[in-house]
Amino acid sequence: MEIDLIFQIAAIGIIVAVLSQLLKHSGREEQAMMTTIAGLIVVLMMIIKEIAALFNTIKSVFGLY
Repeated sequence: MEIDLIFQIAAIGIIVAVLSQLLKHSGREEQAMMTTIAGLIVVLMMIIKEIAALFNTIKSVFGLY
């Protein structure tokens, strides 16, 4: 796993947190929730590739093919 992935996830988290707080303070709670959910989905899509690579490595190490 590369350190760039961790920095990207942290940056997305910071941006989503700031946007969410701005939207909540301006009275747009629904849009703040949608922003948070969208950020979560983006991060999960980034992590899915790494999880797939982990499972492939585990399969090859234990000979589960």
